[in-house]
Amino acid sequence: MATDLQAVIFDLDGVITNTAEYHFLAWKKLANELRIPFSKECNEELKGISRMESLEKILACGGRKYDFSESEKMSLAAKKNEHYQRLIEEITPRDILPGIQAFISAIKRASLKLGVASASKNALTVLNALALQSEFDCIVDAKEIKNGKPHPEIFLEAAKLLNVDPAGCIGIEDSQAGIKAIKAAGMYAVAIGEKDVFGNADLVVTTTAELSFEYIKKCYDMKLQNSDK
Repeated sequence: MATDLQAVIFDLDGVITNTAEYHFLAWKKLANELRIPFSKECNEELKGISRMESLEKILACGGRKYDFSESEKMSLAAKKNEHYQRLIEEITPRDILPGIQAFISAIKRASLKLGVASASKNALTVLNALALQSEFDCIVDAKEIKNGKPHPEIFLEAAKLLNVDPAGCIGIEDSQAGIKAIKAAGMYAVAIGEKDVFGNADLVVTTTAELSFEYIKKCYDMKLQNSDK
């Protein structure tokens, strides 16, 4: 059952900033080293899932799923992360996506809690580079959970750290796996992207520039009222 709004929990990549290109370049560098073809279309399939799951998909696509031991796969994933970390050294507050700072400010004016639930193990590094770390009451990343999205664990952990009821949370995502995780956690799901991709979301906006706290809160309250009838 829905409850009064208490918190808003953000995904990071594609919601607060767009590091997808950096992930693509890092994976492509690794794929080139392994002589595996890797395109932007393949990269789209990696949105919202963990680093190890991404690696498994890339190896499977390249026909090399069984060519590496688990320890070798861990080394490959670490190498990708090294490539990525070098790339994100160039991130600055200018890389915050349109509308996000105003959206965060509106949430804070409403005295709601804010959290980040990111599949990235570099969430803290990226938020520091964006000068946004202090805006959030909790930051949960892949290092702190056992199950990646679409499992709801990361959003439930964020709600736990914020000391709020998951039913009183809005989750914001740009991936199908992320929206599934939000819904499985019992939260109100706002998707960023195309409506036909996110049929299971409660609300869909095309870009971050369209994120209006007043409008989202209105939609949330309407659902709350309807659930009470």
